[in-house]
This record gives sequence, structure tokens and C-alpha cells, in this order.
Amino acid sequence: MVKNNDANYICLFYTHSGAIKFTNIINAENISYKILPTPRKLSSNCGISVEFCYDKDINPFIISDIEKVFLINDRNYELIYENE
Repeated sequence: MVKNNDANYICLFYTHSGAIKFTNIINAENISYKILPTPRKLSSNCGISVEFCYDKDINPFIISDIEKVFLINDRNYELIYENE
């Protein structure tokens, strides 16, 4: 993913279909993303995650299929959302 002034996020999902649903939503907004294996230290129910850059509020993209969202900062992960 190209690094720029946008914030970098990684979303973890409960299912593969949830990840695909999410990519359809952000793709419709012309947000570039990358599907990748979930980093082991973050774990996930389904094992795939979506990394994307965005410079605005991500709350409109939060769907029930998301397990967690992390802000990526210099290879560190800061939990910013967890579905309860």
C-alpha cells in the first residue's frame, strides 16, 4: 500500500464474506485497499484482513462483520474499534 498523509488502518473480520462485503463498500467510495493475511499478533476469526488508507472519519464504514479496527502507526497497531 502506498503510504501518504492518510491514516493507515487494518480491519479484522469474523468471516471471509464480511471482508468481501467491506471491500465492496470501500471500493464504491474509491478507497484503495489490500486484502492480506491477518498479522499473527492481531489474530482473527477468519484469517484475512483489509488494509486501507483514509483521511476522514471511518465510522460510516463500520459494519457488523468487522471484528476489530487498528490504526497502523510505524508498524505498531492501535486498537480503535472492537465489536462487542
